[in-house]
Amino acid sequence: MKIETVILDWAGTAVDFGCFAPVNVFLSIFEDAGVNVTLEEARKPMGMLKIDHIRTMLEMPRINEEWQRIHGQAFTENDVHTLYNQFETKLMESLANYTDPIQYVKTAVQQLREAGIRIGSTTGYTDSMMEVVTKNAANKGYQPDFLVTPTQVGDKGRPYPYMIFKNMQAFGSKATKQVVKVGDTTSDIMEALNAGVWAVGVIIGSSEMGLSEEEFQALTSEEQQQVIAETRRIFEETGAHYTIETMAELPKLIETINARLNR
Repeated sequence: MKIETVILDWAGTAVDFGCFAPVNVFLSIFEDAGVNVTLEEARKPMGMLKIDHIRTMLEMPRINEEWQRIHGQAFTENDVHTLYNQFETKLMESLANYTDPIQYVKTAVQQLREAGIRIGSTTGYTDSMMEVVTKNAANKGYQPDFLVTPTQVGDKGRPYPYMIFKNMQAFGSKATKQVVKVGDTTSDIMEALNAGVWAVGVIIGSSEMGLSEEEFQALTSEEQQQVIAETRRIFEETGAHYTIETMAELPKLIETINARLNR
């Protein structure tokens, strides 16, 4: 009994350190609508299908109240779709710039493949967005064996488990306990738990940490340990079975899980 499949998230886990491509656009579209949102508010639903992310932001009490103050009425589904259309247009303009693989990802994936493990992936991006991401990431040396987007499961993205199940179906996985999901948001952890697979949160470069590579490197060693500890706490409180600081730790963690499975 051993792990046969590892499913990785994309932005903030495999590419785009800090998951900045969507965050910057969320800030921009709300600002264009006359409602200023904070970085924390923009990041909180991260990992969800992007239209659901926008809807979740609009439902936040402070944003909801501010929207009513500015627009004279509560937001409507038409507002959600208007914001989403603006989001999609702006994101597509910049997305290719946020496809650099995060440090250690390519090496970790190579080590896992050498151990006979298949590499799946899930995302909060749509099919059209992922066409841009996968093409550019592949040119930079990162290409998982399989990809599932919310578009392919009836727009039931995270925290629903269906993208994980579709990966498992494609690989012919027999048991959820032989599957590990790695992600950088609480939505990733919930997706894994709802699917009944091992949930692993990756800390450095994550949306949950919310720092660019430059911002993280500018911190003192003590400050780095503080933000790592805080991010780990959030993942653990969400229910993550394990956390890793970087993807370099993933192959060793798989060995730990394998040993646990066989005890």
